[in-house]
Amino acid sequence: MIELKHKLTNDILFKMMFIYNQDLLKQLVASLLNLDYRTLKHFTVTNQEIPPEEIGQKFCRLDINMNVNGNFINLEIQVRDEGNYPERSLYYMARVLSSNLSTGEDFKEIPQVIMINILDFSLFPNQSRIHSEFQMLEVTSHEPLTDKAAIHFFELPKLTKEIIYDSGQQIWLRLINAKTEEDLAAIEALGVPIMKKAIKAYRRVSTSPEYAEIKRLREKAGHDEAQAISNAERKRDNYWQNIVADLNAEKDSTIATQAALIAELK
Repeated sequence: MIELKHKLTNDILFKMMFIYNQDLLKQLVASLLNLDYRTLKHFTVTNQEIPPEEIGQKFCRLDINMNVNGNFINLEIQVRDEGNYPERSLYYMARVLSSNLSTGEDFKEIPQVIMINILDFSLFPNQSRIHSEFQMLEVTSHEPLTDKAAIHFFELPKLTKEIIYDSGQQIWLRLINAKTEEDLAAIEALGVPIMKKAIKAYRRVSTSPEYAEIKRLREKAGHDEAQAISNAERKRDNYWQNIVADLNAEKDSTIATQAALIAELK
């Protein structure tokens, strides 16, 4: 098997591919949310840039924000399980909800907010479903409080080896999860035109100088941070070593003074 050098689970590559190919992004969102592609008439990406000065920041989020038919959709891919992802997603959803109501507007004017999280780890290990959707429901009757907020999680490790041919959702997830050239070939063999277009876009963006430069900046920032931490730890260790040395020297001096006094008394 030939392993892919660049995988779509890389958040830089993921964002670049879909903001440069927004017809593919529109198809992806429609498939993930089980919507008719033709109903997404007003579709705008509101954060198309990837600022080089932010790429190395520790909490930089390379998500994709979209205004779709007047509502807000956030799409993010996450590789590492840092133990707080549900709370993190809820926090960002709350920020979006609170920031989309101007002073004096009726609360009913709050747009619908949908958070889509594609995860390269298992968030809910006790269930086999790939897709989990959370809304605000009454705990007994399950009556929805509102349709203004929803959080979706798609767990890539739960994909089975068998390709479900009639599931656009799973085919997109398989493309994002592809790790080898054989994985891409299996998707191309399905003969789905949009998938062939997506694979061409992946190859074009993943070999572009722009992607290589942004990836280099990310890696450099990581090396710089690791070096800064190492330097700080070394300075800390040296500081305490000097403190211990000074204390030992003071102790030795005190012992020597006391020994001299005892000798004089004798």
